[in-house]
Amino acid sequence: MLTLAWPYLLLAVVTPWLLPRPRQRQGAVTALKLPWGQSPLHSSERRPTPAWMKAIMLCAWLALIIACARPQWLGEPVPLERQGRDLMIAADLSGSMQIQDMRYQDNMIDRFSMMQHLLGDFVRRREGDRIGLILFADGAYLQAPLTFDRYTVKRYLDEAVLGLVGQQTAIGDAIALAVKRFSQLQDSNKVLLLLTDGSNNAGQFNVDQALQLAKNAGVKIYAIGIGADSLKQTSWMGFDTRQVNPSRDLNEAVLQQLANETGGQYFRARSGDSMQQIYTRLDQLEPVARDEKRWRPKTELYAWPLGLALLLTALGLVAGRRTQHD
Repeated sequence: MLTLAWPYLLLAVVTPWLLPRPRQRQGAVTALKLPWGQSPLHSSERRPTPAWMKAIMLCAWLALIIACARPQWLGEPVPLERQGRDLMIAADLSGSMQIQDMRYQDNMIDRFSMMQHLLGDFVRRREGDRIGLILFADGAYLQAPLTFDRYTVKRYLDEAVLGLVGQQTAIGDAIALAVKRFSQLQDSNKVLLLLTDGSNNAGQFNVDQALQLAKNAGVKIYAIGIGADSLKQTSWMGFDTRQVNPSRDLNEAVLQQLANETGGQYFRARSGDSMQQIYTRLDQLEPVARDEKRWRPKTELYAWPLGLALLLTALGLVAGRRTQHD
């Protein structure tokens, strides 16, 4: 966008017409000495200034005034990155995430697909936060480091598949890895969003060790336990059905402890609708760190009208000299 840094200087364009003109006394003769050695021309002998000469000088004056007003080209606004809130997401890819017990929009889908869909929407909304992604099962692996590029994080989440990192649930390793990534930062609001449907049964760190690491590093944990309370199960011959608890492996007490002792909260997602409500609640508890400052790159353009003014002035002087010679 083209703009002027000092637009009020454009008012100076009328200055020549506001200056008082000197009055010539009756009978007085004014001589004009020409620098190229010709005999003086008295005012009575001056030739009128051609219209084209006046136009050249007027354009030169306008160009000079525009240069003084400092024309600039402003680029697109660029948000200034700041480390106000860092959100690491740890997503469970254990084998139990394939259980189809999540109801969403009158359809039954598996836990992993539901997590992918709704968590992806949550990531997309977090404009202004720096987000990272950890995938865990038998172990924990950093899929995306903390970044402002939330679209890349969402793409990595969409590309994840069950069984990629094993079948068990290493919650302790996921927390420890998040703490390790957070330890490289300073002056950061460190938040870990932990999503799982099981209990810690794999990895190098147990839950108590991971909890102590998180508390020492000042990491706040929001834990989400995934899974319905009941599910109809049909026998293999199809003669009878029974109600089973598909979330019997979910250790809610441990997740509650992780959240309470780090200053976070625990949520239970029993369906797609409840999971969606949880993400809305998280947006309220940890509002997006909006960029309050934006920077627009500026390119100074005053050199162009200034150069034009000098060029027109030079042309006017040369043309005026030739006119006097003629």
